[in-house]
Amino acid sequence: MRRATPAERERLAETFVSLCRIESPSFRERECADWIATELRRMGVEVTEDDAGLHVGSDAGNLHALIPGSGPDSILICAHMDTVPLAAPVEPVLVDGGWENANQAILGADNKAAVAVAIELARRLTASPEPPPVGLELLFTVCEEVALQGAKAFDASRLQSRYGYVFDHASPIGEIVLASPTYYRIAGEIQGRAAHAGIRPETGRSAIVAAARGIAAMRLGRIDEETTANVGTIAGGTNANVVAERCRIEAEVRSLDRERAEALTTEIIDHLQEGADSAECDLDVTVERMFDGYRTRPREPQVAAAERALRACGYEPRHILTGGGSDANVLQARGFPCTNLADGTERNHEPTERVSVDALEGMLEVAIALMEAAAEPAAGPA
Repeated sequence: MRRATPAERERLAETFVSLCRIESPSFRERECADWIATELRRMGVEVTEDDAGLHVGSDAGNLHALIPGSGPDSILICAHMDTVPLAAPVEPVLVDGGWENANQAILGADNKAAVAVAIELARRLTASPEPPPVGLELLFTVCEEVALQGAKAFDASRLQSRYGYVFDHASPIGEIVLASPTYYRIAGEIQGRAAHAGIRPETGRSAIVAAARGIAAMRLGRIDEETTANVGTIAGGTNANVVAERCRIEAEVRSLDRERAEALTTEIIDHLQEGADSAECDLDVTVERMFDGYRTRPREPQVAAAERALRACGYEPRHILTGGGSDANVLQARGFPCTNLADGTERNHEPTERVSVDALEGMLEVAIALMEAAAEPAAGPA
């Protein structure tokens, strides 16, 4: 494998820093999308943008591009352009061999480390006088951080590759995600009756009491090795001297077993209803399956190719299960084989988010090796 040159590594860092400085929280990816499209077009790559923004409420759509190879085959690399909300501007700084934000906020390495790697891989391929043995298809999505909405709005039938990868799991490089959960989101609106808490409390019906009783009965946290549940928000009431007329809670259930996810979701709704009934309140529940889970067989072609690429770069492949979702969930559900690979980032979604220089450069090396592994006959259909 022809490894990344010092110049390519330096340019990777510059690209990563430039991307991180662009604020692109979900629904506001326009500037980031324009930057990516401009870079790719400077390389001579044709880029198209779909109308996903109109469907999901973003100011940009998904970007799609293809760099042809010498043969008909190609592989996809998918990365998302959005980040979780920013508490402060991003100013990347190097600290002890890793990139961090100088301010108390996320860095945006999730997922701009992968975006930077994809762009620099494209730059390498387009700078070569000879086309690669397999083509490189690129997909940059919007609104991944809000239930994978951008990928859901993308027409997966446009994809031309045999299979693809996302670099979107914040764990050490070498880990290959073979299973991801089905995810349900539950919103409960409880309606009670307001009353003066000091004069006529007995005429009131506390929606907060109803919610508290329901939550107290729920099984939350780590339910088993494949299942989790959480109540993430609760809000209600108007003042300490008023019996709370309304209360809203938001909860989630995730499981690698879809039937288990459905059963636990039903159980949580039942407890909410029991809490509402006990406090003589009304309950209105909204349940949405945000994305479907998947399991990938260890011998699938894209997994085998990833293993070869990782070993070529000095990493020992490790198969893992995850409780998180990625654009791979959507593409898998649409029938397109896609595998999530660990990207070496640390503490994503936290103010202490970080990615080491070694991990960032390692991702580029793995991406280069994936192109070569995909060209090998063993990477074909099983």
